Amino acid sequence: MKIAVLTGGGDCPGLNAVIRAVVRRGEQHGLEVMGVREGWRGLMDPPLHDRLTRSATSGILHLGGTILGTSRTNPFKKPGGAEMVQKNLKALNVNAVVAIGGEDTLGVATRLFQLGVNVVGVPKTIDNDLSGTDLTFGFDTAVQIATEAIDRLHTTAESHNRVIVCEVMGRHAGWIATYSGIAGGADVILIPERPIQIDTVCEHIQRRHRSRGVNFSIVVVAEGAKLSGGEAKLTEKLDEFGHIRLGGIGQQIADLIEKKTGFETRATVLGHIQRGGTPTAFDRVLGTRFGVHAADMVARGEWGKMAALRGNAVISVPLAEATAKLKTVDDGFFSVADVSFRKKRDAGHAHPGVGHSAERPRNRRARSRALRRAALRPPDPNSLAPFPRRYRRRHSGARGCGSGGATRAATPALRRRRMDVHPPRASQAGGQ
Repeated sequence: MKIAVLTGGGDCPGLNAVIRAVVRRGEQHGLEVMGVREGWRGLMDPPLHDRLTRSATSGILHLGGTILGTSRTNPFKKPGGAEMVQKNLKALNVNAVVAIGGEDTLGVATRLFQLGVNVVGVPKTIDNDLSGTDLTFGFDTAVQIATEAIDRLHTTAESHNRVIVCEVMGRHAGWIATYSGIAGGADVILIPERPIQIDTVCEHIQRRHRSRGVNFSIVVVAEGAKLSGGEAKLTEKLDEFGHIRLGGIGQQIADLIEKKTGFETRATVLGHIQRGGTPTAFDRVLGTRFGVHAADMVARGEWGKMAALRGNAVISVPLAEATAKLKTVDDGFFSVADVSFRKKRDAGHAHPGVGHSAERPRNRRARSRALRRAALRPPDPNSLAPFPRRYRRRHSGARGCGSGGATRAATPALRRRRMDVHPPRASQAGGQ
């Protein structure tokens, strides 16, 4: 059996891992694999294709982008486009197509399957917005890149006493903004699922600077987030799938924050940096698992289905189900990001020396020293009076990455419930 593999839509890290896995698993099933260049455009006139073998796909696992190239071509927007694809598949003696892409590419695959073409799909999008799968490959790499950028923005924002707005990708879903915002310790996260309330954002930033004694803030915004005027557009021109080119919301938010608060504010747009470069280990493994499963679906004749991650298992789901609607950030998940954004009930009962008072040290090194000093002295009993319950934070066992983030998230949540949180006593500090 001869099959064709194509990559459509925007590129992302991990595509080459899928291609490599389809070829290697396909050879085990006795399949001949043909690579279609430039997405669905490669199956129109004239067809663009190359033979894919184990040797031809050797050494591509760690490479970003796609060796096949890609495009945003929609055959159903061309006169006779779908018929042209069917004709060329028959002329090339191709029995099935493995389509690797997001909502648009797999939407075309779904319609072609309904016309009788043997198709299987692999979910690809850094936006992680396909409803049929828990995760898409490329998303983890994009989050890592965005998180690293936010970490770097923290230091320059603190040095210059600025508010910095970081614009990340996410047309309809704010998964990248939410994950990277939580991981990077952003002070405000704005996503397409929630209309932006700019006055609330500015009040939070002013309250943070006033009551906590800090002089900088980080705002993460998805490119598809909406102010009252709608989406920020770079052009009114539509692509073949009806999408406009988004951009500029970060600068709009920065201008409004500076105008309403008086704080110096800058905007940074990460753009296509999130798509490029070497995929993370997670995306290499997930892409490989998806490619292997896609080749297995072809061997079993499971047409009209897509490889999907459910829990830790890769399964087959109908393409129609996977492309029926977008997977957006739900309120339950976003409440994790909302921990640091909500207004505190009582900011005046923080622990002396390490709380949110005007005397709070202004840089991270000084704050770390203050925390260590506080750990060596017992808490002031008077500061515990207003709270019916008292909790003492302690990290036990071997040191591990993420314990600081857990403490950062738990502390404001406990205080909102009238529970006081203190460093460990001197007898408990250290020694682990």
